Amino acid sequence: MKEILLKLENISTMIGKAVSYILFLLMLTTVTVVIIRYLFQSGSIALQELTVYLHASIFTLAAGYGLQRNAHVRVDIFYQKMNEIQQAYINIIGTLFLLIPFCVFCFWSAWPYVLRSWEIGEKSADAGGIPAVFLLKTLILLMVVVLLFQALIELIRNILLVFHKAEHLNAQSNQGKM
Repeated sequence: MKEILLKLENISTMIGKAVSYILFLLMLTTVTVVIIRYLFQSGSIALQELTVYLHASIFTLAAGYGLQRNAHVRVDIFYQKMNEIQQAYINIIGTLFLLIPFCVFCFWSAWPYVLRSWEIGEKSADAGGIPAVFLLKTLILLMVVVLLFQALIELIRNILLVFHKAEHLNAQSNQGKM
């Protein structure tokens, strides 16, 4: 089971690292927009919109990676003082009753919105803009998928941690009885 978990985690890591290349593209695009605007007194709506698309890609696609790296916001007034098992229980409860329902709700509510955008082939409202707003909206669904994927990995990891520690404690108490 641990090997499967590691392989799944590698997928999240690969997604996270792939997103880092998008960050580089965002930087290049932003520099290009600035150079075109201030050096050549010109502009490109499509390039400016591309910065929005790239920025949105970074935040949506890196959501699962952020969860994996424990880089998400956590109110840890009590959490940091807990031991590993208590933290695992909190993570299990939070994942089951907050994160997974949030992901399901977001997917359920975004699906018609994204589907409609694809059906009409939604384009930029600005002349010269990117004619693929539907791709930008699709990022909402992709975010939910990568976040849910990582949430399930976290859930499995925490359940394994709880059972492994419980087995370890039971083995120790059985040895003490002998």
